[in-house]
Amino acid sequence: MTGPSSRPAPLDQADGLRRLFGHARVRFVPVVSNPHMAFGGVMLERLCAAFGERGLHTLVVDAAERAPAHSEMAMMELAECIEMLSTQVSYLAARALPLRFVDTHGSTAAFLQAASDAAPHADVVLVHAPASDLCRLFARSEARPLLLADDRPASVTHAYAAMKLLTQRAGLVVFDLLLGAAPTSPRAERIAMQLATCADDFLGAVLRDWVQLDPATDAREAPTVGLRRWAADTLDPAPGMHAIPAAWSDDHHSHAN
Repeated sequence: MTGPSSRPAPLDQADGLRRLFGHARVRFVPVVSNPHMAFGGVMLERLCAAFGERGLHTLVVDAAERAPAHSEMAMMELAECIEMLSTQVSYLAARALPLRFVDTHGSTAAFLQAASDAAPHADVVLVHAPASDLCRLFARSEARPLLLADDRPASVTHAYAAMKLLTQRAGLVVFDLLLGAAPTSPRAERIAMQLATCADDFLGAVLRDWVQLDPATDAREAPTVGLRRWAADTLDPAPGMHAIPAAWSDDHHSHAN
């Protein structure tokens, strides 16, 4: 039996998650799944393209409501369950998988470490999951969840409910929004403003930025100006960055370009 470890005990259950986020190389990006949104897969592809343009490899951990169920092998050899889709993207079917890593405090943050270890080639781990799963994965962390929605009421209601859950249960108060809508949509900007206002008035939260993407965009096209800006801010956030949605500044029209 060995003597006491010289390593200090964690101050709380979020200690391991903070250390995980402190790892300089890998970036974890929580993306809130939205089953009421059309073309959600297209939005994920565009996110991967934005990271790929920066020379980064993205592991998509798909734990969404409609994702394929995880393989039973995942608990024994997670790396064997990861599928290489291209030189820049790999994929892990992970519906219900994070809960298999739950600890006695209700946290599933250990799953993030396991996914990162299983894909050492990944620079970005994009976790696409319901708000309830993201609460257990990222509670009290420095994560900035990305909400998904389109310009239909059901998807917007779902996005707001997800933001409320993440704020109240996980203490996450800063969000971004990826809005799938045609450039001519008369509702896109109003939706973003309404979500930002509700976040501030009722949740004490902030919608820091929003990006509008046309779901009909050819996947081979370069990422939009707005998406490039979001990717840069997500990977290397500037210290003291003001929490003002850039969509309402002078470069508003870049969101639809």
